[in-house]
Amino acid sequence: MADIYKEIIEVKNRGEDAALVTIISTAGSTPREVGAKMLVKADGTIVGTIGGGNLEFLATDEALKAIQNGKAKRLDYSLQPGGDTGMICGGDAEIFIEPILSLPSLFIFGGGHIGLVLTKMGKLCGFRVIVIDDRPEYANAKRFPEADQTVVSAYKDAFAGVEVDRSGYIVIVTHGHKGDETVLKAALATPARYIGMIGSRKKVAATYDRLVEKGVPREELDRVHSPVGLDIFAQTPEEIAVSIMAQMVAVRRGPPK
Repeated sequence: MADIYKEIIEVKNRGEDAALVTIISTAGSTPREVGAKMLVKADGTIVGTIGGGNLEFLATDEALKAIQNGKAKRLDYSLQPGGDTGMICGGDAEIFIEPILSLPSLFIFGGGHIGLVLTKMGKLCGFRVIVIDDRPEYANAKRFPEADQTVVSAYKDAFAGVEVDRSGYIVIVTHGHKGDETVLKAALATPARYIGMIGSRKKVAATYDRLVEKGVPREELDRVHSPVGLDIFAQTPEEIAVSIMAQMVAVRRGPPK
């Protein structure tokens, strides 16, 4: 049991997600007692056990769904012959699944008008926000008081100063096409969950072609949401930021692919 709690702390410290599965009631013969716990990580690996067999398999599947939608759930399973687990223990078990989610990080490359509004929205929607710009006057705490971190860096070196994991969200809204392309190339080398780049379809296509010429596999570009945001006919920086945030929420809360 102590190993599970220790692992929960380590998962949180690594910025990862997991779900804690606990047996909360039993009736009849069951493989584990009330209070037995199992931690399910986002990659499907587990720590601890609630008894093995199909019960554990089904609970793991439900735990992965809870990680995706962020919602706790209580489930009843029959371990009777012919029950819904296929087990023959002769009892019933009730389990509770509690998602353990870290704040996802939103990396905004570009401290202009869209970045300014998107930072505010990101904080409201539960993101840890990092703003990166190559201009000191655009990446500072005074301009971005809501940001958790501001980074001044040449875009070609920017990823050396930040750590992007598989729960990271990257939005590329720099002040020039060259900056966007430089950041996108580096972003594709990360395991980020979401990568979005602003631009017209013509600009996006030209950027993709140049990256392919530089050796970026065309299929890697399929990860990118560009033109960024949902198509809501946005025009102002505020409207564009709304469309981007809506798309990120859809990725965050949507079903796993």
